[in-house]
Amino acid sequence: VEDGGLGYPKLLEVVEAPPTAELEPLTSTYVQTDEADMGMTYDELSWFGRLRKIDRCGPQDMFLKLLRVWDHLKPSQVAQKVKFFFRMYSINRHKMTTLTPSYHAENYSPEDNRFDLRQFLYPTQWNWPFTRIDSLVKQMEPKSSDAPDE
Repeated sequence: VEDGGLGYPKLLEVVEAPPTAELEPLTSTYVQTDEADMGMTYDELSWFGRLRKIDRCGPQDMFLKLLRVWDHLKPSQVAQKVKFFFRMYSINRHKMTTLTPSYHAENYSPEDNRFDLRQFLYPTQWNWPFTRIDSLVKQMEPKSSDAPDE
């Protein structure tokens, strides 16, 4: 496909098209994409899924592990992404209990029936873990107003 779509140029367009649910009409100024709808990239979602499921990370552990992986981001940016993931996860987790059995291409499959035996109702605020993450961010990113005057 990389060489022009195996003689079919439209194949290359299909391969290079951004993933989309196509639930909203496309216009000249708007194209719906999965990543924009989710608020995270598929690469980020992959990291979140592996750390949550395989490494059994909660919010704080995931934040600390992703700090090392995403060293191009500030701790506050990593914290924002982790908190967003867990907020969305807790809002939508219960929906996984109704999935039909399916093929599992990753160890962190969302299917509940055999692989994810943890609770499925979560508090959406995550008060203690998010407060702990915020305090870690404050330690790592001192405010510029806290710096001594020269």
